[in-house]
Amino acid sequence: MKRIKLFIVLLALTVITAGCSSAEGIYSDKGQVFRKVIPQDISSLDSALVTDTVSFDLFNQVYEGLYTLDKNDKAQPGVAKEMPKKSNGGKTLTIKLRKDAKWSNGDPVTAQDFVFAWKRVVNPDTASEYAYIMYDLKNAEDINMGKKDVDKLGVKALDDHTLKIELNKPIPYINEMLAFGTYLPQKEKVVKKHGEQYATTADKTVFNGPFKVQDWKVEDKIQLVKNEDYWDKKKVHLDRVNYKVLKDQQAGASLYDTGSVDDTTISADQVDKYQGNPGLKKRLLASTFYMKLNQDNVPEFKNKDLRIAISQAIDKEGYVNSVLNNGSESTDGFTAKLTAETPDGKDFAESIDSPLAYNPKAAKKHLEKAKKDLGVKELTFTMNTEDTPGSKVSAEYIKSEVEKNLPGVTMKVKQLPFKQRVNQEHSETFEASLSGWGPDYPDPLTFLEIMTTGNPSNNTAWGSKKYDQLVKDANGKLLKKPEERNAAMKEAEELLLNDAPVAPIYQKGEAHLTNPQVKGLFYHQIGGDTSLKEVSIDKSIDRETGKKK
Repeated sequence: MKRIKLFIVLLALTVITAGCSSAEGIYSDKGQVFRKVIPQDISSLDSALVTDTVSFDLFNQVYEGLYTLDKNDKAQPGVAKEMPKKSNGGKTLTIKLRKDAKWSNGDPVTAQDFVFAWKRVVNPDTASEYAYIMYDLKNAEDINMGKKDVDKLGVKALDDHTLKIELNKPIPYINEMLAFGTYLPQKEKVVKKHGEQYATTADKTVFNGPFKVQDWKVEDKIQLVKNEDYWDKKKVHLDRVNYKVLKDQQAGASLYDTGSVDDTTISADQVDKYQGNPGLKKRLLASTFYMKLNQDNVPEFKNKDLRIAISQAIDKEGYVNSVLNNGSESTDGFTAKLTAETPDGKDFAESIDSPLAYNPKAAKKHLEKAKKDLGVKELTFTMNTEDTPGSKVSAEYIKSEVEKNLPGVTMKVKQLPFKQRVNQEHSETFEASLSGWGPDYPDPLTFLEIMTTGNPSNNTAWGSKKYDQLVKDANGKLLKKPEERNAAMKEAEELLLNDAPVAPIYQKGEAHLTNPQVKGLFYHQIGGDTSLKEVSIDKSIDRETGKKK
């Protein structure tokens, strides 16, 4: 999914705000409040339009779909009161909705709210980057391509609290997919009332999750308060969630030290300082980061040897150890570890054979062949990255590796705000871009699909008919043949890596400082990073020692 995953994102959540007034500041710890630093702002409150992890993470707190993910990333009933009843060989799902689910304006959440939202996603006029995640719904792809009317979508409200979904084929992970942010409901009258301004500010949308947005100041802060209209509010312990947008991790650590925030990520050079601190935690995310090579804007990138040379020239182990130092791991593959298992219970990513391991000697040989074939002695290209201090250090390391191991190649670095980097990828107005992706559902296709020809997240101008067919087979005729399906996905990924339209670098880790008083917080590998519904702050714990006072 297109999550363009903006992935670069980081994680997180939270928001704040005083119960009925803004009397409590963003750093106030009065009452039950969770205060979190996030590395970038959300892009929108419109679930049909966002593609980034930070926004999806916020959505976990303020919206609720048919299903939500538990701490093991398994689907549990949300607005749905039970799991789907399947018929027609698994292609038809009938889902009963709970009758006590409400929007923050008091309106009931109905089956029609899902029908409206999903039709809006696949409607080509909406220009949703993530519309393709719904292509398993009957007629969705044809509607999105302008070939059929939106009313032909395979979703129908049988009554206010019964939803019927028609699929093109049975999907083994459909329950988890229905928990993803693009499948959230929307209130038609609110969307239509605000038109193009819908969801651009907190007062131009309504919420049906554990919290609601009280205030959103762009590039500054987001403040949430408990949603008193939420059907399961008895399990919600926090009064407020406060997110502070900070690109400088050094500043986040300083706020943590003064007790002003409860969670922040920290940079590599800070990790050693906090060894032994009860708040220091590292986690590995199911997100891979890689350099996209745009063959349209740098014609030399059409040369396969040059692409392979760039990938083999980067010492990834050195990168994660010396530059990141946060639990990240080097990778030569595309699908992240922790995404999906093979039929025999092994991690799919571990089964992949890649030719893109760090190998400066091989890189030079590929470069020499590329130079000869291209008739050039020198090459200069620019790589986009974010405008954060950490991104600058990362980019400079990659630049030094490329230029050291590839004589005659010059790599320039362009730093951009996160949204601009992503926009340049979408519009394909870049030469190379340090980008990332994380899973939207627990299957290798969540990665492999984005590199198919024409996918909105494949901004490299690369395509392969054989690759496309393997992915299509894995998402179609092989769905009930797990061994053959797994073999097709393995073949697809290895074909991708041997063509090297992207240069894999690392699987993302994060070093966090998290207040030991925070209880009930858990992370996801799929969709938004966290769930805050059952988080509480235990003030009987000493923040400095992590022990009872």
